[in-house]
This record gives sequence, structure tokens and C-alpha cells, in this order.
Amino acid sequence: MAAAARGCPPAGSGDRALAELLMEFSRAQYRAKDGGGAAAAKVERIERRCLELFGRDYRYSVIPNAHGEVCAHYPRHIVLLERDAGRDPFESTVQVGKLQDLINRSKMARCRGRFVCPVILYKGKHICRSATLAGWGELYGRTGYNYIFSGGSDDAWADAEDISEEDSALRNADSQLFDKVRGHDIKLLRYLSVRYICDLMVENKKVKFGLNVTSSEKVDKAQRYADFTLLSIPYPGCEFFKEYKDRDYTAEGLIFNWKQDYVDAPLSIPVSLTQSLNIDWSEYQSWDLVQQTQNYLKLLISIINSDDDSGLLVHCISGWDRTPLFISLLRLSLWADGLIHTSLEPAEILYLTVAYDWFLFGHMLVDRLSKGEEIFFFCFNFLKHITSEEFSAVKSQRRKSLPPGFTLEEICMLKQRDRGSTTSLSSDFSLGMESSPGAAGSFTYEAVELMPAGAQAQAAWRKSCASSPQAVLWSRAQQSEDRLPSTGLVEVKSSSSSSSTHSDNFLRIGSSPLEVPRSRLVSASDRESRLEEVRSAFVASYSRTIGLKAVPPSPSGAIGGLLEQFVRGVGLRGSSTL
Repeated sequence: MAAAARGCPPAGSGDRALAELLMEFSRAQYRAKDGGGAAAAKVERIERRCLELFGRDYRYSVIPNAHGEVCAHYPRHIVLLERDAGRDPFESTVQVGKLQDLINRSKMARCRGRFVCPVILYKGKHICRSATLAGWGELYGRTGYNYIFSGGSDDAWADAEDISEEDSALRNADSQLFDKVRGHDIKLLRYLSVRYICDLMVENKKVKFGLNVTSSEKVDKAQRYADFTLLSIPYPGCEFFKEYKDRDYTAEGLIFNWKQDYVDAPLSIPVSLTQSLNIDWSEYQSWDLVQQTQNYLKLLISIINSDDDSGLLVHCISGWDRTPLFISLLRLSLWADGLIHTSLEPAEILYLTVAYDWFLFGHMLVDRLSKGEEIFFFCFNFLKHITSEEFSAVKSQRRKSLPPGFTLEEICMLKQRDRGSTTSLSSDFSLGMESSPGAAGSFTYEAVELMPAGAQAQAAWRKSCASSPQAVLWSRAQQSEDRLPSTGLVEVKSSSSSSSTHSDNFLRIGSSPLEVPRSRLVSASDRESRLEEVRSAFVASYSRTIGLKAVPPSPSGAIGGLLEQFVRGVGLRGSSTL
């Protein structure tokens, strides 16, 4: 009755499922260790729904965490995505048993035991999340699975012994403890093939009452993380988002105060990762919240689209405010491009990211709402700022030009050419093809990178294509039949041997035969409409269940400008631009 009274949609609809999730999220703090009762039954339904949505597109394994024995505020079913169920030829090499062992050994290394956890699989790379490194106080303050830090916001630190990490480092035994614990953390990172670590903290170390209560990779004294590519990309903590709420949920023009005493982590990014982005990073302290979030997201997308096979870790302090913000934006942006979760509808991907990335990973919505720190709402309302093609992962994959000596039509023949043909390209070939979204309903290859063995090889290939009845151009007519052309990068490399029954001169990635992945074609306009549909669904459901909190009215009693727009947006009048 309460749900109906607050305007929830009819039972059984996607909107109803999201509304029920948001209501549960706003009522109580999720903890894996809290079992039993009606709340546990609701959480179980949410968890089952998440597993079902993951299973639509991925083969996966589950790390059990039923009573919080692995981590008290991680999901009770921690999902390890292994491979796309039918489109993406890339596959994770991680084995769940080995991963679970490494997690159990390494979890003490990070604040609150929030270990490095893979949450997105993209082109065979794991995008991971965690908390920052634990400091001396937390490591020595633990007994079993009880932590010195339990619950509360990032600011609700329990008392620690009055000894700093600098003091403890003088003791050989303490140094050995850090070697052991952080050594296990590094083994876990390497097993997940993580190379890039993006640290969102505005501090080098979290300090409370004059004590260093957490650390970070960038200030590890023994430089244990020197082999990783460390990026310090300081981003305001959840308390800053009270200002966002107090400005009628307006992020434009809202600039963080970088001159505060506790802010001591400068932005630091290797030049090699910034050259292609056309961003003046030296100006980061003058960016408003919109521009800062946009530029950081562009950086993350550029990293995961790099040519290597390396994964990415994103973390803040506890890993439950800023971290899910960027994990959720990455998941939604890649989905909007048709590159991950390709079978999910807007309502389904929205449910998955709210439930898994935020609720089940311990975001403290009840506490944040009580303080007006609406980082959760900001995340989904921010989708309106990343709808353009400049945030598309497909766009960032483009190559520069067609190779000399070959036409685009000849390259496009490859899809049909490889199926059952007895002649093939020279074994010295390497070919990369990709698609670029154009107008809705159209499909073109805009760029190809080809390295032929020479003119003789090119001529031989053309001759074999001309004589083969299978050498047909992949035309728009065929595409309208297929309806699911590729939007991702396809790599074909030569090999002197192959176990495949198809052409012997190609190395297959994973276990799939060579073919264009049948992922969803998403044009620039499609991306915009998909993200806008997600944002609109979230804002509408949020308003019915949680509601936006109005700032104190002006003497005239007029409602805030954007809140007025919101009232329009939920159908009471006009149209909304919130």
C-alpha cells in the first residue's frame, strides 16, 4: 500500500521493479552479513534478478559471500564474468577457484576489506573496483573479520591506536606485515591483468585526528606498486554533493575548493595516456563538476580501449561513493554503444547497475540522503552530459585510414570470404576492422588497418576472391537481414597452424570461429536516446520513491528553478530539462 500511495507503477512492470529496489535501498543499509527476516527475502529477490540479467549475455561464475565472510558489504553472490555468451570473441583467463584463494589472502590489504573485485568484462579485460589501501591502524586493529571501521560514512572512523603508519614503518615487523599483505594484493591485481590503477582520492592518505587511517598506492613508501601505471585523478568526495543538492541539483558552475588543507593529492597522469584526448589537464582545478566528470570518464574510456590486454582498477577511499559513480557511468556508456550487456533493455541495465554497482556493493544511501549528499542521484542525472559521440568507445577505436593497395569493398569481403574457402590470405597478414556508427539503419566500415606481405600477396588474394562464389560484398541488403551488425573491433591475425575447421591461416581469439561479432548497431543518435531513456526512467522512479529534496524556499515561496523543471518532468506540467 505504501508503494502504491507514493505513485509506484503497476505491479510486474520494469518501473515497478526499479521502484521497489529504490525503496528498499533508501530504507536500510545493505550488509551481506545481515541475514534473515523480510528484508533478507527482498535482497534475495534483488540478487536473483541481477544474476538473471548478467546471465542474459555472459557466462559467469559466482564467489559465495553468503554471510559476509569474504567481505561484509560486498554482494552475497560476487559475479565473475568469464565471457560474452555469443558475440564477443574475447574471454577472461581468470579461474574462479584461483581468484577466490587470492581474494582470501589479499582482502586485509584494503580499507574495510573491500578487495579488488572485477565487475565489468570488456574485450577480455576486467574493469575492477575496490577501496584504497589499508593503513597501519586498520591492519593492527582487526580481529578476525571484525574491523576497526564498521559502518557509517567515510567520516565515521572508529578510534585507532595512537600510532601512525610512519611510526610503524620504523619497526621491521610492521614492514614485513605490509610486505606480506600488500604482496598478496599485488598478486591479485596481476592475476586479473590489471595494469592501470585510477585513484580518485583528493588526499594522499586519509587523516583523522592527526592519524593516517588509510594509505594509497601512490604513496607506498616501499614502492611496491611501481610496476603498475598509477593515475591520481582527484575527485570530490560525497560531502561535496550536498552543494550540488543545495544548488537545486545543478552541477554546472559548481567548482570544488582545491585549497582546503586536507587536499594534497595533485592530478598525475602519464603523458602517454593523455595525448589523444585533447584536454588541458593543467586546468583541472578550474573545471566545474560537469567538465571534471566528463574528462575523467573520457580518460577511463581511452584506457580500456588501449591496444594492450590490461585491466583497470578504479577506487576512492572506501569504494562506495565515487567508485560506483564511475563504474556505473562506464557500464552505462559501454552499454549505450552496444558493446556490453547487448541484450538488455534500458529498464534492465538501469536495474542492474543500481542494484549491483550501488546497492549490493554497499553504497550508504540512507546516510547520504540524511546529509543531503546526493551523489547517487547525480550519477544518473549526469547521463544527459555524456550522450554525444565524443564519449563513445566505438569512436575512440577508429583507425586513421585505409591501407594502400586495397579497397574498402575488398576488405568487407572478408566476412564471407573466410567461411569455407580453401584459399586464404598470406600468413604474413594482420588485419583490423571496425565499424563506426552512422545514421540509424546504416552501417559502414570507416577505417581499416592492414599490413600486407607485399604486392604479390595482394594480387593473389584478389584473384582468389574473384574466383570464389563466396566472395560477396557485405551489403546493406544483407545487413537488414541480419539486423545485428558489428559495432566492435574485429581483429584477425595470421597463424601457421590452427585447430579451427575454417581457414587455416587465421588465429582465432578464444574458442569462437572467425566471424563478425553480432553486437547491436548503435548510431550516435541511438546512443543519445538510449542514455536519455535510462536517465528519464531513473528520475521518474526516484521522484516517486525517494523524492528530490527542495532547498529552503525564497521569501516569495517560489520553488527552485530545477525543481520546477522536475515537476514538469514527472508529468504535472510541461516538459523537463532536469
